[in-house]
Amino acid sequence: MNKAELIESVQGALGKDATKRAAEDSVAAVLGAIADGVRKDLKVQLIGFGTFEVKNRAARMGRNPKTGVPMQIQASKSVGFKASAAFKGSL
Repeated sequence: MNKAELIESVQGALGKDATKRAAEDSVAAVLGAIADGVRKDLKVQLIGFGTFEVKNRAARMGRNPKTGVPMQIQASKSVGFKASAAFKGSL
């Protein structure tokens, strides 16, 4: 499912009176709120769905895949998602 399909699904769930623009604004608001929450609090927990949180990756040694030369990979941050038990159970 891509973003356009998600918007159509939300529009269908909101009912026939909802416009595509309203559904698009709703999806954008939810995704924006999740992104802001992860930036500020480092963790967003949605009961029954899962948790988005910042993951810290330590610096490490790696290899350049083209040349095979060892290189230092800097520490970084990424966003991880862990599905809730209820969500996993529904699959």
